[in-house]
This record gives sequence, C-alpha cells and structure tokens, in this order.
Amino acid sequence: MDRITATKTARLANECDAKFKLSDEVKKAIASTNREAFVPTGFKHNAYKLDALPIGADQYISSPLTVAKMTEYLFPRGADRVLEVGCGSGYQAAVLSHLFRGVFTIERIEPLILEAKKRFRELGINNIHTRTDDGQNGWIQYAPYDRILFSATAKEIPTKLFEQLADGGILVAPLQKRNTQVITRFIKNGDYIEEEELEDCDFVPILDGVLK
Repeated sequence: MDRITATKTARLANECDAKFKLSDEVKKAIASTNREAFVPTGFKHNAYKLDALPIGADQYISSPLTVAKMTEYLFPRGADRVLEVGCGSGYQAAVLSHLFRGVFTIERIEPLILEAKKRFRELGINNIHTRTDDGQNGWIQYAPYDRILFSATAKEIPTKLFEQLADGGILVAPLQKRNTQVITRFIKNGDYIEEEELEDCDFVPILDGVLK
C-alpha cells in the first residue's frame, strides 16, 4: 500500500472508531485494507466515505463502518478460522484476513467471486479461500469454524451452519425480524445457542441457489 492510500485508510479507520469504539486489532485491520481496490471504478472517489456503494448484480459493498461493526461483534481475538456467507466485493473478507489465520468466504453470484479472487491475488492476500455456492450450505470441508459471519440478511440461520460452528464459537448475522433487520449474535455452548440482538441494520437479503 502506497503512502497516500495508507493515509486515507488510516483516516477511514479513525472515522469508524469515532462513531463506534473499535478494538485496536479491528481498527488496525480497517486501516490495513485498501477499500479503493474493492470499489467499482466509477465510485473510486467515494471509496473512503462511510457509505455503502453498488457493485453490480444488485449487490453492495457495505459501509466501512458496518464492516468494522460486524468484525467487532465477532470478537475475533483468539479465533483461528472464520466462515463468511456472502463475499460480495471481498472487502469484508479482506478485513477479516488481518485477524484470522484462515478466512473461508462463499458467494452465490459467480462473477462477483471471480472478481473478488482477482482482487485478493493482486493485493497479495493468501489466507482467503473462496467458493461459489449457496452460502446457506456452509462449507463442511473446513468445519468447524471459530466464527461465522453473514454479510447478507437471513430469515433464519440454517441448522447446518450451527453444526459447522465450533463449541464456544460465535455467529453474527443480520436477521429479518418482523419489519426490521437486526444484527444478531449467537454463541454456541454445547447444544445450547445463546442469542443476543445488537442493533438495527440494512443488508441485501440472502437468496437461494447459485447464479453463474
């Protein structure tokens, strides 16, 4: 990352921290991730604003503040591997790559995951593993995961994803509840799942199947 970009990402991390207190690790991860690389060419001038931006296929790159919050809600410290449902542009996965040894990210829209893979390669990020699939299936091959993050809104969490979550693990997802979306944190303790509502939010919905 060149000096100008580093200055911009550091300023972005400070802006996020001013609106929502971040841990040092998460703040550093935001500051170390070049958001401009994940934004479509026509929106580069908006890359460092706290706005969600369209990326095609009716999808959006989340606001950096939202990405910072979702990352913080995961309590990443001490966790080794994370599964992300809904890769999109790849920005959230890139932030997670600074905090986890292994990041496993699934996207149902094939052109988006191919673009994200290209970005990871160009940025020299080697600890992100990608898959084209319906993310609601999870990725059984590499389970269990210490953390699972939904980057799209679900009506409910499929049982198979709780099965792929390690004991003591945390799953964070935006859930559709009545007329609102609520970021919800689940903690797995044996057969018991503890549920905590965190804040209202606005994400694109999870859809079924794969789009080639």
